[in-house]
Amino acid sequence: MNFGNGPRGSDVLVIGAGVVGAATAYFAAQQGLSVTVLDKGLPASGTSSACEGNILVSDKELGPELELTRYSLDVWHNDLAEHKKLWEFESKGGIIVASRESSLASLNRVMAVQKGFGVDVEELDQAALREAEPHISREALGGASYREDCQVQPMLVAAHLVRLATEAGARFIAGTPVTGFMRDGAGRDGGRVTGVRTPRGDFPAGAVVNCTGTWAGELAAMAGVEVPVLPRRGFVMVTEPLPPMVHHKVYAAEYIDNVGSSDAGLQASPVVEGTPSGTILIGSTRERVGFDRTVSTAALGLLARNATALFPFLERVKAIRHYHGFRPYCPDHLPVIGHDDRAPGLWHAAGHEGAGIGLSAGTGKLLAQALAGLTPDMDLTPFAPARFGEASPQTASREEATA
Repeated sequence: MNFGNGPRGSDVLVIGAGVVGAATAYFAAQQGLSVTVLDKGLPASGTSSACEGNILVSDKELGPELELTRYSLDVWHNDLAEHKKLWEFESKGGIIVASRESSLASLNRVMAVQKGFGVDVEELDQAALREAEPHISREALGGASYREDCQVQPMLVAAHLVRLATEAGARFIAGTPVTGFMRDGAGRDGGRVTGVRTPRGDFPAGAVVNCTGTWAGELAAMAGVEVPVLPRRGFVMVTEPLPPMVHHKVYAAEYIDNVGSSDAGLQASPVVEGTPSGTILIGSTRERVGFDRTVSTAALGLLARNATALFPFLERVKAIRHYHGFRPYCPDHLPVIGHDDRAPGLWHAAGHEGAGIGLSAGTGKLLAQALAGLTPDMDLTPFAPARFGEASPQTASREEATA
């Protein structure tokens, strides 16, 4: 499909080479569109390099996000199946553990509802839980097994999808921050978005896709529209390599409450899993502290205490490093995906919070379908950018002046 943007431009210009941007570029190139990808750094240099690589069904509430999750799983297992080894795809399954009678009762109620919507979940009594995870705490009363939960190495996903996109004809240009938008007219909204401005020059395009993760709100503001994506800091600890000790992604029932919470304060619930290299990843914390990169000893202490409560053997294991990053949080806990009618020509794929790795495959494929003029396999209306209100004339006027 040609957007009529002239000989110098691309059909699609993707801003951001994290996992979501890389997937969008890959699937757009597969649709036969000419694609350019810009990033202020390198692939996966933002949030995608500071997470665990979750592809989870277990922590999703019923509704649009669960529907997108199941669609994305199908894309991972089918459209991207031949590339699984490139990014260490593991169909390891997930287990939610309840250590209180009240938590177990709540978990059983959730499972009953999920089963009614086709989620593959199985109740685990104490014996079955011990069989699945022999080193689990003796305090654990039972749990739920989600066979569909998977894992990838996110930096490898981003790097290889960018490479595969370029092999299909896309261009990738690193070290190129976007400083403004090109517009085709004046007035309240500045006209249609027709490309971006950078220190390396202008890049015209028929469609510009904002895949900048935690910074998506700042980029959207340049075009005079509000996309309230905020940073939510999280820490992960990494242990020394061990023989296989944790066989699934294992987490406490409280994790689901933290995922769905809008609390700005520090929250922590244990998430523990092994990796192919033998190290164990320990999460997870959440807190809204802006882009403060200070290492929080309070957060790391909570991670350690929570993890050892879930798997007591970790008390004797060394943590060799930790890292942290910023999840792109949206107040209504739904990502922003699709064309922004408030700034024609601008599209968004951001705000996935901790589900971005898992949802990236489906998000990229659906957006590529829409960009190619096809009807997407899923209705994107629940994720529409315009749900956040009208464009800001003040911001648009400032951008118009820089253009």
